[in-house]
Amino acid sequence: MLKKYDRKLIFEDGSEYPGFAFGADGQKVCEIVFNTSMVGYQEILSDPSYTYQAVVMTYPLIGNYGMADDDYETARPTLGAFIVGEYNDIPSNFRSTASLGEVMKKYGIPGIYGVDTRMLTRSIRNNGSRNVLIADISTTKEEGIKILSEAEIAADAVSQVSRKKAEEYKADNPQFHVVAIDCGMKQNIVRSLLKRNCDVTAVPYNTSAEYIEALNPDGVFISNGPGDPTDVPEVAQTVKKLRGKYPIFGICLGHQIIALAYGAKTYKLKFGHRGGNHPVKNLDTGKLEITSQNHSYAVDGDSLTKTDLRVTHINLLDDTVEGTECGKDRVFSVQYHPESAPGPEDSTYLFDRFTELMKEGKRNA
Repeated sequence: MLKKYDRKLIFEDGSEYPGFAFGADGQKVCEIVFNTSMVGYQEILSDPSYTYQAVVMTYPLIGNYGMADDDYETARPTLGAFIVGEYNDIPSNFRSTASLGEVMKKYGIPGIYGVDTRMLTRSIRNNGSRNVLIADISTTKEEGIKILSEAEIAADAVSQVSRKKAEEYKADNPQFHVVAIDCGMKQNIVRSLLKRNCDVTAVPYNTSAEYIEALNPDGVFISNGPGDPTDVPEVAQTVKKLRGKYPIFGICLGHQIIALAYGAKTYKLKFGHRGGNHPVKNLDTGKLEITSQNHSYAVDGDSLTKTDLRVTHINLLDDTVEGTECGKDRVFSVQYHPESAPGPEDSTYLFDRFTELMKEGKRNA
């Protein structure tokens, strides 16, 4: 007997995609995006940058290696929903402690499988990221369109995922002290800094520059995170006050916030960059880096010309800005995720550069 569809996606244009439910129950409105990574669904599920978003995985089979306790990017996943072609609920992996569906159910994340993810991805590419309703199969098209027309995605994503108080992480052989402004920071960023002998003090996104200075850091890190960088102007103001005083390194949302702090502008991409194989050119070395990406917004390259920032990296798929630098202030940033190391760790040199700047600062102090 064939299994009957029990869940579907509804768009405001009336298009519907029926499928099968897994994960949590209930309906939800999210912004729909797609990710082209072949592996890493656990890291995607637990990446705070996906808050309020429904992620379509273009790789057809998801769930086959389960969920491992050591591989989460945050303790409490805040992904909006997961949409996959084929879902495997019986993982084969000695490190697995739970199935993907079990974890999604625990954290209230609905999923749908059995949909045509190739057609869905093409729709997102052609029409852009937009809101979608994940609902029971009994929901009518008219009901779904009404719910979507009345829904509004919250603009408080960073405040939802940022920690509420400062937290310290100690390196085995500490040589530097980094204050990390947590806008939704992935845990592998902390691990990357600890590996380079950095004690890390992670602070909430709205921490003042004065509080950070009182911690006496050797460097300041601005993390990744969800949503529009203009929704958190307080972080840009903090960067503005701290620039030139300490080496500052920003990743993803942190990259966009640094640009705003210098007077540049940002804008929303049609469907964003999400995947593990985006080609980025380092303009200083001429080398090509294969990068991991996850963002909806980008820095306006033209707006950088009136600032002290220069472009250091570009995306070879669409020429968007992938890196900036202000040499005199010892500030630099990248749009992609070097801590994800999609290639042979070819972009982790950026963390080494950060520590070199802190080392120089100590020598010159």
